[in-house]
Amino acid sequence: QVQLVDSGGGVVHTGGSLRLSCVASGRAIDDLTMAWFRQAPGKEREFVASTTWSGQRTDYTNSVRFRFTISTDKARSTVYLQMNDLKPEDTAVYYCAAQRLGSVYNLRPNYWGQGTQVTVSS
Repeated sequence: QVQLVDSGGGVVHTGGSLRLSCVASGRAIDDLTMAWFRQAPGKEREFVASTTWSGQRTDYTNSVRFRFTISTDKARSTVYLQMNDLKPEDTAVYYCAAQRLGSVYNLRPNYWGQGTQVTVSS
């Protein structure tokens, strides 16, 4: 029904930048609230950022709030996560996620991308 394909991960040095992309396809994409989650080794999956397609509502976990920016290109059904000033603590598999009619402030995703690895070396 909904497919999410995320990409853009890689290996960067501390202080570097990456931009992740997530392309959504399937039914009723406009009804989705989009988000990024991540899972670091030995940790549970955690929320990173979320957005409506319009971009009028966004949310971030505090640890990334001043460094990451979530944005959308609705015409291309694509969500981005611009990650600046990356730190080793950001190393994780990053997953695009979506929930139908969800709240950006309390997202419980129904759909997940396959994940893309972000590694920040020190």
